[in-house]
Amino acid sequence: MPALSQRVAAIDPSPTLALDTEAKAMKAQGLDVVNLSIGEPDFPTPAHIGLAAQKAIEAGFTKYTATEGILPLREAISAKFRRDNDLDYPPEQIVVSCGGKHALYNAFQCLCQADDEVIIPVPYWVTYPAQAILAGARPVLVPTDPEREILTPEILEKALTPRTKALVINSPGNPSGRAYSVEDLARLAPLIKKSGLWVISDDIYESLIYDDRRFVNLAMVAPDLKDQIIIVHGVSKTYSMTGWRIGFLAGPLAVAKAAAKIQGQMTSNPNSVAQKAALAALSGPQEPVAQMRAAFAQRRQKVLQALSQIPQWSTPTPDGAFYVFPRISALYGSRLGGRVIQSSEDLAQVLLKEAQVATVPGTGFGAPDRLRLSYAASLEELEKGFGRIQAFLEGKSLSLGR
Repeated sequence: MPALSQRVAAIDPSPTLALDTEAKAMKAQGLDVVNLSIGEPDFPTPAHIGLAAQKAIEAGFTKYTATEGILPLREAISAKFRRDNDLDYPPEQIVVSCGGKHALYNAFQCLCQADDEVIIPVPYWVTYPAQAILAGARPVLVPTDPEREILTPEILEKALTPRTKALVINSPGNPSGRAYSVEDLARLAPLIKKSGLWVISDDIYESLIYDDRRFVNLAMVAPDLKDQIIIVHGVSKTYSMTGWRIGFLAGPLAVAKAAAKIQGQMTSNPNSVAQKAALAALSGPQEPVAQMRAAFAQRRQKVLQALSQIPQWSTPTPDGAFYVFPRISALYGSRLGGRVIQSSEDLAQVLLKEAQVATVPGTGFGAPDRLRLSYAASLEELEKGFGRIQAFLEGKSLSLGR
C-alpha cells in the first residue's frame, strides 16, 4: 500500500474520544460503566430547540445554505456578542461551522503555515496541538503559573520567538476549569499588542462559570486588540447540543472571509436543520442555561467533597467548565488491581477495568501526573462513580452490576 501523509503520523487519536468509545463498548456488553471521561452535558437539549428543528424539517429546510451559515443565525450570534459581551461583531464577521472544533480548525488554517509557532499554555485541550500541526505549525507548549494554572506575561515573554504566530487562550479551560480574570488578561494585553500575536480565544465554556465570577475574554478587556483576536465558540456546552454540531468563529473581516473560503472547500454549509435549532437556542429563552449552570455548580461541590476523601489525590478547585483535574502521582509505584501504577494511563485503565469508571489520563493534556474526570453526569452517577473510586483505592471489594 502507498504511504500515508506525514501529517497523519504527526498527530495522535483523541484520548477523550478513545476512552469514551471504550467505555461505551463495555456498556454495550452489559457492564455497568460510569462514564466520567467525556465532556458532554447529560441534560436533554431544551424542548424549544428541538421543536425549531422539527419545524425546519416540516418546512423543507433541508437544502444547502450559505457556506458561512444562514443570515438569521449569524445575526443572532452577533446579538449574543452584544448582549453578553458588549462586543460588536456584525454578521459578515461571523462564520458558522460544523461544531466548535471545526471553527477552531478553520482558525488555525487561516492563521498558520510552515515554520510558524503557536503558544499553547499547559494544561491544554488535547486538540490544540494536533490542529496546529495539521496547519503546518509547531505547537509550543508552555507552563503556566503553578498555583492558578494561567499564563503570565513573564512566561509568555520567554516563549516568544520571531516565528511565534499565535497564542491560544481557553477560559474557563478544559481540562483544569481555571478561568482568567480581567486583571490576568489586562496584564497580558500589552505584550500581545507589542508582539503582534494572533490570539485564538476559545470561549466554549463561557456560560459555565461559578462562584459569582464574571466571564471575560481578551476582546472585552482590551478592545484595541480586537483585530488580533479570533473568538471560537459554539452551542454544544451552553445548550446541551453536542450532537447538533454547530460552532462559530468571530474575528476581523479578512479572517471571516478566509474561514468561509476554507470551509467552502471542506464541508460547504453546516447542517441546515441544526442551524435553525441553534437560532432558537440563541434567540429563545435562556432560563435553561441558568438551570444547567446551577446544576453543574451543585455537582462540582459534590465532586469536590468526594475528592476530599481521597488523600492520595490533590484537586484544585475549578472556576468553570465541568471537569476536575486531580494530581494523582502520589499513587505511582503502588499496586492496584494486580498492576503497578506508573502513569496516569495505568491508573485510568485500572479504574476502567476494575472499578468500571471511565476517566481520561492527563498525558494528552500535557499533564502526565493528573487525571481528568467530568462531572457532566447525574448526581446519582457521580456518587456511584466516585464511591467506586474511593472504595477501590482503599482496597475494598466492589459489587459491580451488569
